[in-house]
Amino acid sequence: MKVTPLPEAEPRPRRVAVGTFDGVHLGHREVIRGSDTVVTFDPHPLEVVHPEATPKLLDSFPIKRDLIASLGVEELVVIPFDREFASRTHEEFVESVLIERLGATHVSVGENFRFGRRAQGDVDYLRSRSEFETRVVSLVEAEGETVSSSHIRALVAAGEVDVAARLLGSPFMLEGEVVEGDRRGSRLGMPTANLVPDDRLVIPGHGVYAAALDGRPAAVSVGVRPTFDTGRGVVIEAHVIDFEGDLYGETVRIAFLERLRGERRFASTEALVDQMWADVEHARAVCAAASVPPP
Repeated sequence: MKVTPLPEAEPRPRRVAVGTFDGVHLGHREVIRGSDTVVTFDPHPLEVVHPEATPKLLDSFPIKRDLIASLGVEELVVIPFDREFASRTHEEFVESVLIERLGATHVSVGENFRFGRRAQGDVDYLRSRSEFETRVVSLVEAEGETVSSSHIRALVAAGEVDVAARLLGSPFMLEGEVVEGDRRGSRLGMPTANLVPDDRLVIPGHGVYAAALDGRPAAVSVGVRPTFDTGRGVVIEAHVIDFEGDLYGETVRIAFLERLRGERRFASTEALVDQMWADVEHARAVCAAASVPPP
């Protein structure tokens, strides 16, 4: 899939899907279906227009890009969203972006899509334009709930990553650079790859998870390590099962499969170690059932 900043997009006939697509969930996938081009915004428009109202996002741009690419889209057009762009009217957006720059013949959006200065543009306005055909996608339901980014954020924050995955259409993922830790895991016989979460992104609720790190089975702890008084903030610690190697400095991607237990304090280091090994075996079984291949 080609990634193109809007100013570099060459006009051509396009079937366009437009949206922020945070999470690229089942509803977003229905909007994107049948489109050869996806148009999205970076950063999220609320970061510019109402930063105090910006939610924790479900995915970083690289993860969003790869999820969209997995849907067979030919091109991702990225609009650099800033104050100048936010000041454009909905008419200007349609005429200068969709028609002149992108040559849209078909435009697909969700039913609650709003755009332009003060969000004055809506699906009725898009339908009124004869230059392209407008497809409006109704809200999608799954698991007895309307699929929305806000609902999925709540599920992830509550640790319900397995339910979130069913609404997303794929596991919830985080990406980050492996940083130097205090090597306590290594001293306990269970080395970990440590990631400091991005404050702009939602993270799973504190606890231990079965996951895949770059496709390898892993047991992952999210929390502040209550058995030890470290004075540190939230950290993500991933033990890659049956793996020997140095991941320091590498950017890795963790796909969360299932929450195994909540975070808790143990009476002794020995009790902690016993539980850690039990977590690893539980994670191994979950990963095997999910067809995550061993190293």
